[in-house]
Amino acid sequence: MAEVRKRRSGHHLRIVIIGGSGHVGTFLVPRLIRAGHDVVNISRGTRAAYAEASEWQQVRRVTADRHREDEQGTFGERVAGLAPDVVIDMVCFTLESASALVAALRGRTGHLLHCGSMWRYGPSHKLPISEATGSAPIGEYGIQKDKIARMLKAETAAGGLETTSLHPGHLVGPGWHPVNPVGNFDPVTWFTLSSGAPLQVPGSGAELMHHVHADDVAHAFEQAIEHRTAAAGEDFNVVAPTALTVRGYAAAAAGWFGQTIALEPVTWEQFRRATPPDQAQHSWNHLHRSQCLTIEKARTLLGYAPRYEPEEAVLEAVRRLVEHDELKVAAPLVV
Repeated sequence: MAEVRKRRSGHHLRIVIIGGSGHVGTFLVPRLIRAGHDVVNISRGTRAAYAEASEWQQVRRVTADRHREDEQGTFGERVAGLAPDVVIDMVCFTLESASALVAALRGRTGHLLHCGSMWRYGPSHKLPISEATGSAPIGEYGIQKDKIARMLKAETAAGGLETTSLHPGHLVGPGWHPVNPVGNFDPVTWFTLSSGAPLQVPGSGAELMHHVHADDVAHAFEQAIEHRTAAAGEDFNVVAPTALTVRGYAAAAAGWFGQTIALEPVTWEQFRRATPPDQAQHSWNHLHRSQCLTIEKARTLLGYAPRYEPEEAVLEAVRRLVEHDELKVAAPLVV
């Protein structure tokens, strides 16, 4: 116990990250190491982070199958047994799993941070969406993320474990495909944009998407740890400073390849006929929600200061994909 008090008083914390080698963890783990913390990463396998960093050599790795251990009722105890000052849960998707972790950590850990999602809100009714004004979520993923956030807030309000939930937008970063201008991950869209050919867009083109660079999300988590008193019991939107419409995103992306975009609005029925079913569903999931969030609460309470505008974040990701021959395009980037 004396060791824990010493770590806390010196701002030197033992931080356990569940699923730390994913999109956000790729940037968060090196940030925490540079800040002088001890970091333990719990993951199912040994997959490397999306970007190399020397700081990973200082990370203790623990292999665990959360799903299996949740079924056995042992996962929370495994995490608590690592004696963390802070736990960051990047890969929790059900209220049952989150509640079990809270029960195991209550009274044994100082701060639990949960990675939620902007899909805790449903299709937009009033913009920008604040933490208090979102519509009811749709789809099991968003419903569960909203339930988890509400449970965590109630847990802290009742005097239990100190918790914080952060809710990122569409994650962007080097090493994976970003949500594209029609709201899916089909690489053909980028070829079309780079060729100057007409791009079919379902709906009006005014639908909104709100991206965020994974390193900006990592920054938000770091700020929530640093400002624990302000973060305790709160939920935060974590997105870029602005959102993109379909037509604005498409125009910017075509310009990266020296092209002028020609949009061809189509009905959703026409779009589904011309698009692989899984990609059409991704488009519907993103564009039907048409979300734009405010980050005023995170700015005010945490000092959240995202570095990337959404188009800058996407361009960085696309450039990396092109340079590594992971994305086929018709013309080279001119920016």
